[in-house]
Amino acid sequence: MGRSRGRPEEPSAETFAVHGQFTYVEQETSAFNAPYAGANSLTPDRGAETVDVTLYLGAHLWPGAEGWIDAEIDQGFGLDNTLGVAGFPSGEDYKIGKNQPYLRLARVFVRQTLNLDDASQPVDAAANQLGGLRGTNRVVISVGKFGVTDIFDTNQYAHDPRMDFFNWAAIDAGSFDYAADAWGYTAGAAIEWYQRAWTLRGGLFDLSTVPNSVHLDPGFHEFQSLLELERRHELAGRAGRMLLTVFDSRGRMGLLDDAVQLAERGGTAVDIGAVRKYRGRAGASLDVEQQLAPDLGAFARLGKAAGNVESYEFTDIDRTASVGVSLQGTRWRRAGDTVGLAAINSGISAARERYLNAGGLGLLVGDGRLPHPGPEQIIETYYSIALSQAAHLGVDYQWINHPAFNRDRGPVSVVAVRLHAQF
Repeated sequence: MGRSRGRPEEPSAETFAVHGQFTYVEQETSAFNAPYAGANSLTPDRGAETVDVTLYLGAHLWPGAEGWIDAEIDQGFGLDNTLGVAGFPSGEDYKIGKNQPYLRLARVFVRQTLNLDDASQPVDAAANQLGGLRGTNRVVISVGKFGVTDIFDTNQYAHDPRMDFFNWAAIDAGSFDYAADAWGYTAGAAIEWYQRAWTLRGGLFDLSTVPNSVHLDPGFHEFQSLLELERRHELAGRAGRMLLTVFDSRGRMGLLDDAVQLAERGGTAVDIGAVRKYRGRAGASLDVEQQLAPDLGAFARLGKAAGNVESYEFTDIDRTASVGVSLQGTRWRRAGDTVGLAAINSGISAARERYLNAGGLGLLVGDGRLPHPGPEQIIETYYSIALSQAAHLGVDYQWINHPAFNRDRGPVSVVAVRLHAQF
């Protein structure tokens, strides 16, 4: 789910484009203290791997419009079938794993750009972006199937698990419960208005039929609305930007305390599905990126979402803070290399603590009980080695304290190797 990357942007003079990528990830957990475990617990000394291959096909359709189709082959599993940690250690993992490779259409969308004046800027050719020129002041409309985080909560230093950080709570705000199927994509529309140093974005997207489902609601009765304000700036001549993102999801969700109370009255296991009614879950996040030197950048995110209702699509985080830096290798004559370091602190509400302690299961977490809750704290560092202009080999280390907000388990180390190539 955390893999919806490859930002849809603006059209250009290119009339047709073909791009591709290949990514292989191998991850392993260390031994760690685990006196008990539940259905959604992380397992010590466990390894997993994923592979994905994507073909991006783009074409100019009519003045100002381009269309893209992304066909993807996936194979493999996340650690413990992508369970056990709220800030999950790999954004390349999907919530649905398979031993055999399988084909999916990850994105099928059209983007229309309306230039508002004659001022223009160059656009580099890339996956899901035709090269050429675009208006500096413009309106951009994207319609179809793509990822919410292709457009919202983007950050050049921490947003792409194929090239930079792995952790879900580093590449996006952990509390950003964005609309998506189990692979991280959805159907909907977004509109963006770029005007000088400001951008205003809005979107409407389909939710899953039930939380964390492989199927989107066919009637669009369960949906998410989004609003984002971006401000670009310069500090001491260095570029930066700030984004404020707000979401509101409307669907059949359960109140956490209702599920616990129903189980206590009936003497049954906690079942969030038994108390689902049509209601909303809202949240907001702040995303900052800032260049500090030509080869050095920093990022930070703060986020909070309603903690009385079940999480719907992304992960079990009610509040989060992350900060990090990204340094290119020019200082040691490896300009194509990148090293990154991030720290993440995430927490849950008192209602979610009671729900998990009663044996409830979240989207990713649920150790069967939670007598000693605590913040999930993560340190991540990676080094990406440029084998060539098109291929990178990366090594990644994450230290996770209180996995699944549980002081009784962990800390755990997660190491990973990543091979990525693109054209």
